[in-house]
Amino acid sequence: MLLRMDLDTLELQSGEAPVASLIVLHGLGADGSDFVPIARELDLSPVGPMRFVFPHAPVRAVTRNAGMRMRAWYDLYGPDLAGREDEAGLRASRAGVQALIDREIERGIAPGRIVLMGFSQGCAMALLAGLRTPGPLAGLACLSGYLPLASTTAAERSAASRDVPVFMGHGRFDPVVLPARGEAARDTLRALGHRVEWHDYPIEHSVCQEEIDDLEAWLLKVLVPAAG
Repeated sequence: MLLRMDLDTLELQSGEAPVASLIVLHGLGADGSDFVPIARELDLSPVGPMRFVFPHAPVRAVTRNAGMRMRAWYDLYGPDLAGREDEAGLRASRAGVQALIDREIERGIAPGRIVLMGFSQGCAMALLAGLRTPGPLAGLACLSGYLPLASTTAAERSAASRDVPVFMGHGRFDPVVLPARGEAARDTLRALGHRVEWHDYPIEHSVCQEEIDDLEAWLLKVLVPAAG
């Protein structure tokens, strides 16, 4: 049985009785408030009332950062993201994210009306959790991240995830998560048959207006048809 942490969250609603949910997972050292301004920029009014869920990762010591305690979805052992991974931490956070998805379903949002989104470490968690959730989500929005536990993805992904659309955006000059890591995730997912919409941008480890615009268009594409 996986150890699951209960995650504290910030929440926003664009109206009464939400018909869709966007769960946003922040990056290393940030917190749930990090992407609130970007969410406010998104015009998703054609979808109808939305609920935005911004969980806070637990505070933990991060080995790569000299053991400093900060919000992190899992530990990092060194600069090489392709090296040894904190599998226990990844799987515990995955269970916490699944609990958030389950809570949205309990509150009346169908899995196909939920998008799971993340940046950097949050992107890794969105892929880890989103590909393994038993219900077919509306989509996975993956910004400046990579695919964790890549060697287990094919065996562990749920049958329901195979048709879930994926948005991937990455900075061409990203020194934190090298573009090659994002491209490798893209290629692995495409080889497994996933529909990946890939974008890269002339930025480092951040988000730009062009990416926000592309993300908004993609969110409308995956959420508006289901409303009908």
